[in-house]
Amino acid sequence: MKRKGKGRMLLIVLAVLVFLVVITLGGGLLYTAGEHREAKNLPIAIVDFKKLRDGTYIGEYEGGMYKWRANKVQVTVSSGRVTDIKQMNSTDPGGENTDQDSLYDRVIEAQSLQVDTISGATLTSKAYLKSVEDALLKAQAE
Repeated sequence: MKRKGKGRMLLIVLAVLVFLVVITLGGGLLYTAGEHREAKNLPIAIVDFKKLRDGTYIGEYEGGMYKWRANKVQVTVSSGRVTDIKQMNSTDPGGENTDQDSLYDRVIEAQSLQVDTISGATLTSKAYLKSVEDALLKAQAE
């Protein structure tokens, strides 16, 4: 009889642990769902790269709902073309794992913000593109 009681108690403890893990993960997903939805639907403007004035421009993105993806870039325009994009800072906790330089290289090569995002880092990529957009809007000739 004592063996049955220990087995039943172990099952109850395991069930409680599984329940707590499920509740924690579910709560985390609900907590971040709004921010993910916002970042996923973040519009990137179509900037006319032919109307850019030469100079160095700073662009920032505030990071969305929870400010997780806030970042700042420096964009250089020379001879009417984007020639360099440098990441100045980022609050994205996963940002150091994102190859933003390859994203910036795509923008420079295409002379467009309508480029493929980094696989597995779509939301962060869009945040980086948003800061580049901010800099380029400042660079547009009126």
